[in-house]
Amino acid sequence: MKTAHVKSSDVPVENIQEGLDRQILGYTKDLMLVRVEFKKGAEGYVHEHPHEQVTYVESGSFEVNLGGEKKILGAGDAFTILGGVEHGAVCLEDGVLIDTFSPMREDFIETE
Repeated sequence: MKTAHVKSSDVPVENIQEGLDRQILGYTKDLMLVRVEFKKGAEGYVHEHPHEQVTYVESGSFEVNLGGEKKILGAGDAFTILGGVEHGAVCLEDGVLIDTFSPMREDFIETE
């Protein structure tokens, strides 16, 4: 991706599983920004990856599991994940997570 202005209305939204829609809003080789909309009850299953991640809770309520430690987070909260740490989230109330990854998630754009 090049230097650019991004209008979210111009970016496709991809359904990645029941109750989860992902929108890749921008990336460089070292950084990626992704908006993920969750419906109540949807789960970002526990997984791990080598990328560092910082996530902002834009709206809703989530039970966030970081390395086996679970906490309830809501709008305005955030969490950080080092590469290789298992993590996941269960949506308790419809909401949106804003994910950033470093480096960018090549596996996300292979399907674009």
